[in-house]
Amino acid sequence: MTFYQELQLSSVGSKQLIKNTQDKKEKRRHILIYNFKVYLVMAFCFAFVTIFSQIFGSDNSVAGVTILLAVLVLRQADFGIRTSHGILSIGGIFAILMIGPRLANMLPPFIAFGVNIICILLLMILGCHNVIMSNHSTFVLGYLLLFGYDVSGQSYRLRVIGLVVGMIGCMAIFYKNQKNRPYRRTFLDLFREFDRFSARSRWYIRLTLIVSSAMLIMTLLGLPRAMWAGIACMSVCMPFTEDAKERAKLRGIYNIVGSLIFIVLYLVLPESMYPYIGVIGGIGVGYSAGYAWQTVFNTFGALSIAAGMFGMPAAVALRIGANVFGAVYTVACNQLLARIGKKQAVAV
Repeated sequence: MTFYQELQLSSVGSKQLIKNTQDKKEKRRHILIYNFKVYLVMAFCFAFVTIFSQIFGSDNSVAGVTILLAVLVLRQADFGIRTSHGILSIGGIFAILMIGPRLANMLPPFIAFGVNIICILLLMILGCHNVIMSNHSTFVLGYLLLFGYDVSGQSYRLRVIGLVVGMIGCMAIFYKNQKNRPYRRTFLDLFREFDRFSARSRWYIRLTLIVSSAMLIMTLLGLPRAMWAGIACMSVCMPFTEDAKERAKLRGIYNIVGSLIFIVLYLVLPESMYPYIGVIGGIGVGYSAGYAWQTVFNTFGALSIAAGMFGMPAAVALRIGANVFGAVYTVACNQLLARIGKKQAVAV
């Protein structure tokens, strides 16, 4: 395996390669390449978001993160349709990201709930036809981040311009890497094949309703960071309902673990180091092959921002509460919606 090929491996693939290598010299080589990859990716991500923020404003760094995630995914993922038609999906996805979060933040809670349902369901239809690619974890996450870090006025205009530039870049990267895919399905087939009785479409509906309603509940309770609950629900709401139970346990437990580690870092490190706690989390995610520890390190970036806004104790309490609520709520809703679906199928 060449140096470049090893750089393309996931954390799971790299760790498996290191584990299976018997020759000590080769093992050391694989370990060095793995470490180089982690820091290379981290440096690229940091540079990309920093440059994006300098061009489009620090308030729009989250838009840079959204575009970065899309770029990393679209290098390898596809939509299960012809590549040329996939370009249309990317256009539709970015149009939703530009309009939906801003519109939902401008409207009363229940009308915003309706906007979120429409937007998230469309993101699922446009981006998740090939379920195995798990594209929802990128595009719905991007929607929720933009919703949670809303801007207005000139900042919003710059956000739209930045997303347009990012969209064009994503289209170019996607077409270059995916142009030889042999799919026959078209863009319209994404909508033609939507069937509320199919397993895939039921998952679309479940995830949409659960995420949107969880954020509505947080909003009605007057709690900030409603998107944290939405992200937790999205993460736990798996295509197969039984898988959600185990994922919910991991989400709840390891968010608490991550929050406790963050508290230690916050108390031990000098205040000048607080902005770098998110960077530490990013490096940790790069080394994490499993969902559990990715969840731990993902808490660092979110809490480092929230601690500056609400204070460390309130930020940690809110983070744990939103994630535990989201995990438990998703499992409960999954069971309820699954029973309703079975009754409807029997009736038909």
